[in-house]
Formats: sequence, structure tokens, C-alpha cells
Amino acid sequence: MDTTTAIHQRRSVKHYDPNHKMSELEIQELLELTLLSPTSFNMQNWRFVVVSDQATKEALRAASWNQAQVSEASITILLCADLNAHEDAARYWVNAPQPVQDILVPMIAPLYENNPQLQRDEAMRSVGIAAQTLMLTAKSMGYDSCPMIGFDATKVGELIKLPENHVIGLMITVGKALKDANARGGQLPYEQVVFKDQFPS
Repeated sequence: MDTTTAIHQRRSVKHYDPNHKMSELEIQELLELTLLSPTSFNMQNWRFVVVSDQATKEALRAASWNQAQVSEASITILLCADLNAHEDAARYWVNAPQPVQDILVPMIAPLYENNPQLQRDEAMRSVGIAAQTLMLTAKSMGYDSCPMIGFDATKVGELIKLPENHVIGLMITVGKALKDANARGGQLPYEQVVFKDQFPS
């Protein structure tokens, strides 16, 4: 499936075949392609918790206002981020030429340390980019998905044993659709959201 088709066909699906299982190879392919998503300074600050255990999915469902897709999808993925990813920055550039390492590595920690707002902003940017990559990849593999923020982040954090200094960006369900998504609710007109050079006066 080409990228344009995947973009057009990707929808937020709420009803999945609860009997369908994704293979470990499929899950690995999905995540390996997601890991090609860009991050600032190549920090790769995202962390992914892939939940396929049914009991854990049921517990996540209970912490997600009993939304059925959480337990019925083949997998439920928590897209998280390490707020301290700027530390130990050299590991992100180990394969770069030494002159590149010498320029970039010393820039990373000073930019983010002592700036919790920027750390969180960067985490959410990275998670958002990865989420779209993941959903388009899933679609290209013949799967559907649903991005979700409707859950109790504290309870979900406890269930997945979220480490200190990490945040949960969103949850994504992935599986075989039993029912198509509803018709699109309505797109804003192009001219209301796209401006040339600057916002109109």
C-alpha cells in the first residue's frame, strides 16, 4: 500500500476481532518501522509498551473507561517517553563521524537540563510523530488502529510500571477491524487552517 492510500484509509477504528492474534514477527516489523521516526537530536526519547496479554489488556480497559477496543484489539500500545533522554547523549551519535559528534553531543544536555517544560514538549512531539508513523505502518500491513487519550494515566502508569521521569503520551490499539469507522465528522475548510507566509490580519 502506498503512503497516500494509507493516509486516506487510516481511520480510528473502535471494533476489532477479539480472536485475531498478531504474530511476533508482525509486531516487530510494526515497531521497527515506527522506530525510524525522527526525534530531536536523534534522542529517540520514545518508549513503547506493547500489551498482548489478555489479562493486562482487560486491566487497561478498566482504566480506560471500559472502552472495548482496548481489550478486543490484537495489541494495545502505550507510547511513552523518557524525560531524561537528553542525558548520556553520546550514545545517540556513536556511528557518526567524530567531527559531527564533537559538534552535536555537547549541545544536547545543556539545552534540555533544568527545563522541564521543554523536556515534556519534546517528549510529546516525539511521541506524536511516532504515533502517526505507527498508525500508517499498521494500515499498510492490513491492520487498523485507534489513538486514545481516554484513560486514567495514573492507573495505566501503575499497570505498566512506568519508570520515574517517564510520561505516557497516548495509547494506540491495533488489530483487525470488525466494523468500519464512522463517517468522518467533518473537515475544516482548507483556507481556514492553511495560510501563506503568515496568519491573516
